[in-house]
Amino acid sequence: MSGSRKFSRRTFIGAMAAAGGALAAAGLARPGRASAARPSGKPVKIGHMAVLSGVLGGYGQFMQMGATLAAEEINAAGGILGRPLEFQFRDTQVKPDVGVKNARYFVDEWKADFVAGIDSSGVALAVGKVMPQLNKILMITHGATEKVNEQLVYKEGIKQIFRISVPVYQDGIASAMIAKDFPVKRWATISPKYEYGYTSWEMFKKTLKQFRPDAEFVEESWAPFGTQDFGPHISKVMAANPEGIFTTEWAGEAVSLVKQAKLFGVFGKIKEWVNPMGGAMDVLEGLGKDYPEGLWVSSRYWFLYPPTSINAGFVQRFHKRWNRYPHYSSETSYSAYWALKQASERAGSTETDKVIKALEDMTMISPGGRRWFRKEDHQAVYEVPWGRTKADPKYPFRILGDMKTVPAEMYYRHPPFTS
Repeated sequence: MSGSRKFSRRTFIGAMAAAGGALAAAGLARPGRASAARPSGKPVKIGHMAVLSGVLGGYGQFMQMGATLAAEEINAAGGILGRPLEFQFRDTQVKPDVGVKNARYFVDEWKADFVAGIDSSGVALAVGKVMPQLNKILMITHGATEKVNEQLVYKEGIKQIFRISVPVYQDGIASAMIAKDFPVKRWATISPKYEYGYTSWEMFKKTLKQFRPDAEFVEESWAPFGTQDFGPHISKVMAANPEGIFTTEWAGEAVSLVKQAKLFGVFGKIKEWVNPMGGAMDVLEGLGKDYPEGLWVSSRYWFLYPPTSINAGFVQRFHKRWNRYPHYSSETSYSAYWALKQASERAGSTETDKVIKALEDMTMISPGGRRWFRKEDHQAVYEVPWGRTKADPKYPFRILGDMKTVPAEMYYRHPPFTS
């Protein structure tokens, strides 16, 4: 991992505990906690963008569910600084130029106090670059490229960008830390033919080699965005006789890949299957009981982790409101609104410079656990679980069994990002 700065588990836990104690002492509201105060006055506005159309439109819908629930609860808890919270969604169409246009509309025309959301890494990078000009905080809730925190924030000094969701470190580095103990030497990948897929695979290979010098990477097959027929990709990698397959296919393409891999008999021929996005709710629901058991998967939040009352309450309220279980983009959007509330009230203002200072080094209590926003790169640090898919009669889809967590400070790269 990059960087020479000491970043030990003791340091991480100490920072979390100290900030959590300060939060409790300050009496700040936690998610789901209501008060009798009724917000009034000029609303605090959050402009939220997501993919709302096309094959990935479900991600935007899940974001809307989380954002809506958060806004309802925040307003029931007195709003932000006593003012009502309003939000508006716009479609990015997974296009960087549309994302930039949305950001300008939110700030210049709708007069948003904050901007949030974004699924695509490409859109996140494009929007991030215009935030100094707009001078409003962008809270990213999905786009995972490491270039956001390492390049735009840390190296270029764009202080208006924060990210509340897990970056690509989870997909590439943590995956390897889970896979290092498998009785697997020969690895292949079927992954997206764009930056996310390439970066995750490179991180996976580099990290796994550190732990397993005997690891071999025998084949790669890159599936363009929108791939429906994975047959040629499956045939290509299986011809190399891999023992393990690593994939970062997500959303509907992950569902298609698994279904077709079953038809090709892949799961009876390999020892392990690893997908850091395979535990996302849309994939779990999309495959249902057709999801093979025993596959290693994760997500950027999983609804039964951590086993805390705050998370259990969130899942219960979310399910009651929407008759669905929360997707990771639901939780990150929900928690983003609560983070902006906490930071604004900590700052006593919604002014950008003051809220930036409040967010830096801030710890919040969220359904996904304690999140700590690093001052240097504005990346929220928190842990998510890995597990093997398994059946549970309580749910119509697979859940995670044999769960493992890698401590966040072990797989998050950290400043000064020298490699």
